[in-house]
Amino acid sequence: MPEIEERPFPPFLPPKAVVMMMGTFPPKAEKRTMEFHYPNFQNDMWRVHGLIFFDDPQHFQKKDEKAFDAEKIKAFLTAKGIASCPTVRRAIREHNNASDQFLEVVETVDLAAVLKKIPRCRQIGTTGGKATEILFGILGLKFKDFHLGETIKTEYNGRELSITRLPSTSRAYPMKLAKKAEYYRAFFTAAGVL
Repeated sequence: MPEIEERPFPPFLPPKAVVMMMGTFPPKAEKRTMEFHYPNFQNDMWRVHGLIFFDDPQHFQKKDEKAFDAEKIKAFLTAKGIASCPTVRRAIREHNNASDQFLEVVETVDLAAVLKKIPRCRQIGTTGGKATEILFGILGLKFKDFHLGETIKTEYNGRELSITRLPSTSRAYPMKLAKKAEYYRAFFTAAGVL
């Protein structure tokens, strides 16, 4: 029987968050350099943020370590009003790795409960195709021809939301860091965070 894993850490929901990043599911413990979202040192999420907000892709890296600084990241996200929440609560890794392609979703996030904790949030950025597909399923939307950088407006539980599809920050996704950062910069600019 395959192992059903639960996400290892809770959504990060600063009360004044105006935007939320939604990926899929964190990697296994041995691939994490911190107990926080996007913990794999090979993932470019925090390099993208460093590049956009500080013109320095190493801004969130611990000095002389191949690891990110979770406390520095949390303080930054709180100050900027950026939440982070996986779309998946429980899953099975069919190939025992972090690949979205082989991730069987057992339970999605309780989006209504998450949004209650961040009443000002109106913008969601999905960090990859699988996350977008899962979120669309939660919202009851059809996932078809929704391209990178596109934004769709919808309503969920009486709240207007804008959903933007962003590129995956996984190194497995074949796009240069600077190009990924362009999409995220446009998203944060439109959301008024940058």
